[in-house]
Amino acid sequence: MTIDQTGTTGGTISGTATGTATHFTREQWSTRARIAVWAVRSWREIQSAATSFWKRVSDTVTPVGWLALFAVVVLLPVGLELGWIELVLAGLISAAVLLIAIPFLAGTLAYSVDFGLPVDRVVAGSVVTGELKVTNTSRHLELPGRIDVPVGAGLTDLWVPLLRPGHSHAEQVVIPAHRRGIIDVGPVTTVRTDPLGTLKREASWAEVHRLFVHPKTVSIPSTSSGFVRDLEGTPTRDIAAEDISFHQIREYQPGDGQRHIHWKSTAKTGELMVREFEETRRSRLAIVLGMHEGEFADDDEYELAVSVAGSLGVRAIRDGRDVAVLASDQILDVARRSVRAMQSLTVTTPNALLDDLATVERSPYAMAFEEVCDLATQAMSDLSIVFVLCGSNVERQRLSQLTLHFPPGVQVVAVIANPGAEPGFRWLGRIGVFTVAVLDDFRHLLRRAGV
Repeated sequence: MTIDQTGTTGGTISGTATGTATHFTREQWSTRARIAVWAVRSWREIQSAATSFWKRVSDTVTPVGWLALFAVVVLLPVGLELGWIELVLAGLISAAVLLIAIPFLAGTLAYSVDFGLPVDRVVAGSVVTGELKVTNTSRHLELPGRIDVPVGAGLTDLWVPLLRPGHSHAEQVVIPAHRRGIIDVGPVTTVRTDPLGTLKREASWAEVHRLFVHPKTVSIPSTSSGFVRDLEGTPTRDIAAEDISFHQIREYQPGDGQRHIHWKSTAKTGELMVREFEETRRSRLAIVLGMHEGEFADDDEYELAVSVAGSLGVRAIRDGRDVAVLASDQILDVARRSVRAMQSLTVTTPNALLDDLATVERSPYAMAFEEVCDLATQAMSDLSIVFVLCGSNVERQRLSQLTLHFPPGVQVVAVIANPGAEPGFRWLGRIGVFTVAVLDDFRHLLRRAGV
């Protein structure tokens, strides 16, 4: 093969191979390139237009509409060809249904939709009623339509009657908040459709209302007195060179700070004397919520444990205590041996804590509460009392070994959520164990234990 190329504008490129010769000018190469680019761009525009058209069609035609189209496009021609009067009637009726549905889509959706919730936080077991107001903002009649309000994973349908210009229609939207969690309400969608629901047009309002469903809580005795205060015991007897609790005066030793010299005692004894202090520690309360699926017999036990955690945490926050509410992060099985992680819930305000508690869920991918206790010990060195919340599936031996996960002097209390058990309080070695059947039991048991 030989190739000769001329470098001047307007030259030729020639190629010879097995008896065939082809000659192209540079203008011809440029034209072919432009055609190829134009073809690619055109094909992409056609694809985009087809995708957009198909999306509009699929958004407009309902399953009933597709069935009617099938009858018109397939059954009617087949019936005419074979002379089957039943297929012909089915096709004609479907065509009439489609023609009747088209006028219902005419015009614009001149609705103004106002939707609101009276509250954004409720307690599990409540029912919230939202207010939906639809106004015709056009200068002509608006045909009847439908309003779709997504409520969590469900959908609430509300029908809007014929509206005159400037008139409004109000509806109440009932939102059941039976279980703890977060419910997203919206976006509200207006739907114009025919009576048979063959075709539809939709318009959405982007606003989404988030409803926090808090766990149930009860008012428990103050953590600054009673049982919790008793568990914290007497002040520490550790001696420190600097603190605020004065202990005694002793002789000066090398390394003592000069500002702690007690000059009156020094003048009396003739030797340097210094002040000595008792080390004071700020008490810190930790609440460890078990999250592993195997630690609870069912969802009722877990919900009860979450409610106890919320009651303890809210009381501690209101008392101004230094509190931490801890739980396991979700860890995949492939990383379980090498990764340990816990989540610390927000304790700035009671509502912030309850908002976080609304999202926690037990899982087979969560760590055991003992591992969370180990991480809590590493992260916080000033713990004084720890509440560990678990279910009835936890063995007695695991509870008795909880003190091994904390330094000496940290008091550990276990709370077993078991709706089918007899409520009570007992000591398991140095560990206090509450058995709670209903949430009110915990309040009463705390008061009894503090006597």
